[in-house]
Amino acid sequence: MPEYNKLVRDRIPEIIEASGRRCEVRELNDEEYLAALNRKLGEELQEYLADGSLGELADLVEVVNAIVLFRGHSLEEFEQIRMEKQQVRGGFTRRVLLVSTVD
Repeated sequence: MPEYNKLVRDRIPEIIEASGRRCEVRELNDEEYLAALNRKLGEELQEYLADGSLGELADLVEVVNAIVLFRGHSLEEFEQIRMEKQQVRGGFTRRVLLVSTVD
């Protein structure tokens, strides 16, 4: 049986078993969960950078949302912070590259 030891989406064990295979899972404690989420964030970022697909970007956002919720915040609060930063500093739609500054 291959060993993965990685965080997977909640329904993956159900999907594996529905295909006729068996799997072993365990629930992570808080410290393990946050570490696994952070690893998953890096993994999903690498997959998005390699593939560039909208699906990989959605996976990345799903992990970000899980981190937000785990840290005790709501997705609405996270979105509010994002919007406030956008209003004060702007977004990235104008494709501005800062080349240098002069003091």
